[in-house]
Amino acid sequence: MATATMDVRSWNEDAYRETILQERESRCRTVFRTAFAPSSDRNPNPNSIPDVIVAASSDGSLASYSISSFLSSDRLLIAEPDCFIQAHEGAAYDIKFHENGEDSLLFSCGDDGHIRGWRWKEMTAVTGIRGAHLNPVVDLVNLQHKGPWGSLSPIPETNAIALDNQGQSIYAAAGNSCAYCWDVETGKVKVVYKGHSDYLHSVVVRNSSNQVLTGSEDGTTRIWDSVSGKCIRVLSMEKNDKLKDTPCVSSLALDASESWLACGSGRSLFIWNLVAGERVSRIPTCTSVQDVVFHGNQVIAVGAEPLVSRYDMSGEIRSQIQCAPHSVFSISLHSSGVLAAAGYGGLVDVISPFGSHLCVLHCRL
Repeated sequence: MATATMDVRSWNEDAYRETILQERESRCRTVFRTAFAPSSDRNPNPNSIPDVIVAASSDGSLASYSISSFLSSDRLLIAEPDCFIQAHEGAAYDIKFHENGEDSLLFSCGDDGHIRGWRWKEMTAVTGIRGAHLNPVVDLVNLQHKGPWGSLSPIPETNAIALDNQGQSIYAAAGNSCAYCWDVETGKVKVVYKGHSDYLHSVVVRNSSNQVLTGSEDGTTRIWDSVSGKCIRVLSMEKNDKLKDTPCVSSLALDASESWLACGSGRSLFIWNLVAGERVSRIPTCTSVQDVVFHGNQVIAVGAEPLVSRYDMSGEIRSQIQCAPHSVFSISLHSSGVLAAAGYGGLVDVISPFGSHLCVLHCRL
């Protein structure tokens, strides 16, 4: 019986090890946030299926994928990015678009404490998996606290960002228990929101009332005057009797009228009427809530389970859709009603307004 032979003289042990490490890293990769790109000239209708989705991942990369090229398949696909940039050292946690035609900007933040703005037109010109070097047009770094003898604290991470209506200010939820309002044009901090006792997970802007809302590991949501930085009100969540503690506020969302607030805290979803200043409902969930978004008069929530759950304002479950990621870190909603559930394993499940799965992307390098 003949046996296969191999010339071991050409064996590259270092390359083999690197391949194994890359494969392991790819399998445990997490997509922390997705965002649908602005409508293109060839698809200007905001109610049609979106063309492109951008993913911010645990390896610090931002990568865009063409949804339309995967729609004909009914299986999980290893997706090659249309464009790819290494945006951050450490994980990239959040991305937001400021839509302004050809001058649209994509803002990102991450574990390195930087907030960076990228010209979307330039980013789409970066081709190839690794892409070319691309300089951000905005690069902001979280402030460091001064210690004794001139020492400086580590740069705190930025866990979430929010934009005002005009895109002139960026609000950042940082790991040093503070939130910041940055002036995009000058690159300087305009306001510091200080009062939480632990690091921040989320931030949203209530433009109609000149307010900023932050959710923290300390189990509270604070409402701030966006101009003065004064804390207007503290919304406290219920304590967990078993844990003898208050779960962190992991996610926040405002409805279109900015009158209703949804807070994800531990295994609960809280709905607040901000006009009346009252909590309307507490919705128990099977696992920890990791992201929420309003869709009309309903709330969509995802968490540490492969489900996309939809609730009405009273807390009744309207629907539950099985999704690909075993733990879902973010849910993105397009104006057409298309959803993207992203999370562990580098998986992004794109779901139609009717609940069917348009495609499942496995974002691997």
